[in-house]
Amino acid sequence: MRNPKIKNLWHPCSQMKDYEEFPPIEIVKAEKEYLFLEDGKKLIDAISSWWCKSLGHAHPEIKKAVSDQMEAFEHVILANTSNSLIRKLSKKLASFSPGLDKVFYGGDGSTAVEIAVKMALHANVIKGCPDKNQFMALKNGYHGETILTLALSDLGLYKDPYRGLMQEIQYIRVPYVNTTDDPLWSNCGKMWSKIEQSLDAVADKLCGIVFEPVVQGAGGMLIYSADFLKRLSQWCSKKNVYLIADEIMTGMGRTGKALACEHAGIEPDIACLSKGLTSGWFPFSAVLTSSDMYELFYDDYETHKAFMHSNTYTGNALSAAAALASIKIYERDGVFKNVEENFPKFFNTFKDMTSQTDVFTNIRGIGAVVAADLILPEKLKGKRAGYMVYHEAVKAGALLRPLGNTVYWMPPLNISDEALENLKEITVIAVKKVFQ
Repeated sequence: MRNPKIKNLWHPCSQMKDYEEFPPIEIVKAEKEYLFLEDGKKLIDAISSWWCKSLGHAHPEIKKAVSDQMEAFEHVILANTSNSLIRKLSKKLASFSPGLDKVFYGGDGSTAVEIAVKMALHANVIKGCPDKNQFMALKNGYHGETILTLALSDLGLYKDPYRGLMQEIQYIRVPYVNTTDDPLWSNCGKMWSKIEQSLDAVADKLCGIVFEPVVQGAGGMLIYSADFLKRLSQWCSKKNVYLIADEIMTGMGRTGKALACEHAGIEPDIACLSKGLTSGWFPFSAVLTSSDMYELFYDDYETHKAFMHSNTYTGNALSAAAALASIKIYERDGVFKNVEENFPKFFNTFKDMTSQTDVFTNIRGIGAVVAADLILPEKLKGKRAGYMVYHEAVKAGALLRPLGNTVYWMPPLNISDEALENLKEITVIAVKKVFQ
């Protein structure tokens, strides 16, 4: 008998048959770092609801900003109209990185990456370089669920059935680290020469390189060398290749910086923001680029240089209100700095969890991201150990959603010390239940 609660609903990123054994968690309320269930229990949202609830749930200031905007208007087409709210947000976003002073709005993270790639490709057509039309991305990277963004991603589980629709993408192997204390973080020179050779081989045809700066999310919360990113940026500048930063997950403070590219001291040609931009209140994204890019498309209509990408809810007013309120809180409360300064405590709490369970390897972290990989004993080999840990964590009081056998914490940036300590205890309980 199939569960009646999933009779009509098809859940994302799930094998629906799993819900027969473990039904969907029924949420009735969410506040701060907690999800409240219909049976009266509460769960710590340890993954910020797919990495977007950076300021937790139901933040009263964001709620008021959205409510106030609803009294004026909720959405008006942004083509041929404007308003003070979207201008104010654009000015604020343009202040994050000096050379990225133009903002184009999209609907969600995948949309933003798609916009950025289209923009780079179109720019080369305008510049008379239509043959520079190929893209590269990083090994283990992930950039979204549309066909173009899936093509750029290196995760077969998500893309394999659709390869017939995709162009082939070459992937760059990157030097991974566990923390910023790793020597490779600041110097990957020994590995760079081989990487550079592979890049040089395709430079003449290459339009752009798309990357998640410093941390790769869906690929397993993998952290890589900031020096690699710096060298990659320098190479792109020399070879006239667009550098496109997918800051969907890493941007807005998740790594302790407004943009994770700051760790490498670089400025990409295009940066994509979403998730934490509105603190997860609405689907909304922004693509930041330069005046040079903007000017390429600026001409008489008859030249057909206009960038004609459109999404119905581009620049949505309620989303813009949530974004402005979120940024105000980030800045006023010093959230990004707090993330950076609190990392040792955050990381050590996670390490304490791993030491109590003794089944983890490759413990890694930066900012408000920590992760480690489960070491499977013989009895668990071939089984979905991470999924089993998820089951037990929900029973114990936390929403963990491991990536395969990688357990990670990515809670709201302002999680309380009490909730963090409870999350540690819950994770220990869940892991021991599975591995005992």
